[in-house]
Amino acid sequence: MTLKLLSKAAVLAAFAGLLSFGGAVMAATTEAEAPKTQFSFEGPFGKFDQAQLQRGYKVYREVCSACHSMSLVAFRNLGDKGGPFYDPKYPNSNDNPVVKAIAADYMVDDIDTETGDPSKRPAVTADYLVAPFKNEYAARASNGGALPPDMSVLAKARERGPDYIRAIVNGYKAAPAGLTVAPGKYYNPYFPGDMSSSWKGDPNDVPEGGVIGMPPPLRDGSVTFDDGTKSTLDQQATDVAAFLMWAAEPKLNERHQLGAAVLIYLLLLSTLLWFSYKTVWKHESH
Repeated sequence: MTLKLLSKAAVLAAFAGLLSFGGAVMAATTEAEAPKTQFSFEGPFGKFDQAQLQRGYKVYREVCSACHSMSLVAFRNLGDKGGPFYDPKYPNSNDNPVVKAIAADYMVDDIDTETGDPSKRPAVTADYLVAPFKNEYAARASNGGALPPDMSVLAKARERGPDYIRAIVNGYKAAPAGLTVAPGKYYNPYFPGDMSSSWKGDPNDVPEGGVIGMPPPLRDGSVTFDDGTKSTLDQQATDVAAFLMWAAEPKLNERHQLGAAVLIYLLLLSTLLWFSYKTVWKHESH
């Protein structure tokens, strides 16, 4: 009995030690707060700016998609209501010619039904956005062992997602004097990390942020926007953050519209109930 109690006590002590160690590690991980950006989709009446979504998609397609997949987004979603290429003339996004043209630029894996051999075919609107790598191992091999995250719901998976994404891709800085950054790594004050072990300066003045394996992905003029918008680094970062927010929550416009309608209904109902109350009880003393 005593041995059992001692064993339990040892396990609990070890578990407590792990928790305290984990808490210390978490406490040491810091990053600068991402600057607040005023996006059009924020607030109860906000909605996505379609022109911005189109620009953001172009940034993703021409830059980000070289490493990052969006495995939960189908080509047809790009033409859904509220999406980058929605056209009211094509309520069924599978009929949207722009979406068809985008899909046709990609080749996807298929099976030859006559021979059973693997084959390739042009993508159709029902296919999902094509991943840049065949599998996780290929992705890691091409990125120094790091696995680029799938961007389908990245904007919802990170706290203050759009602001965080914009800050990361727009926030690369030269490492402060006294901070050692390994070759192939890049200092970013908005990326969570613990710089204490690499910091040679004042222990009470450790720089915020961390090191990231992704090189700075954007620069002024990285893409050319079809609507003539000046392609600055900040503009690209803002637009791709908005596009990734749409990908993570494509029904946001409809949700906001429904919420506004419900609020109006409740306001009218409350007004009607108040007048009914006054009418029914007007001759009664309270």
